[in-house]
Amino acid sequence: MKILIMDNDESLRYMLTEFCKHAQWDSETATNGREGVDMFLKKNYDVILVDYHMPEMDGLQTVREIRKHNSTVPILVLTVDERQEVADRFLEEGATDFALKPVKAPDLISRIKLHAQIANMKNAQVEEEDVFTAKGISKGTLQSISNYLQKNRDAYPVDEISKEIGLAYPTVYRYLMHLLEEGKVKQVVSHQKIGRPKKLYKWYAH
Repeated sequence: MKILIMDNDESLRYMLTEFCKHAQWDSETATNGREGVDMFLKKNYDVILVDYHMPEMDGLQTVREIRKHNSTVPILVLTVDERQEVADRFLEEGATDFALKPVKAPDLISRIKLHAQIANMKNAQVEEEDVFTAKGISKGTLQSISNYLQKNRDAYPVDEISKEIGLAYPTVYRYLMHLLEEGKVKQVVSHQKIGRPKKLYKWYAH
């Protein structure tokens, strides 16, 4: 497996390279997003690690740029920023998952393995009962999110749905986008007294 690491912090690049060595993966590093995107366009990588705060091209721009060229390669964002709106913006641009800094080896290695497997399933267009080929959507997961929204007819934010059914935030978000495209879920914007308006999702029964 080949990993592309983009981070302007030399010590972190070294640490992430060591994690990859430990897992017996090859890795290459870039010091910023612009350099990283150039490398990505020239070679094939299985997973990309992108730091949020980088000079020249930050994590958001980098994710957006990569997604113009490739819709399936897993992109894991590394950030110290725990704010929900940052997570939402990255997901909207096409990031696959997040790892909060300081990054722990077991957590990162297991996430990389998981997302590489999902990407392989998508790329191989595996025809299995439990997989909708184009998007790597599992029927079981789709069912549990649909059931929750059908039973609870109010509109809910992603984090609440994720907590209630015990699935990761990025997973729930991806499935909600799928249901939204299919016209089964409706997005409602709730204007709060403070902070940005919150996006809520509810079952849209025809």
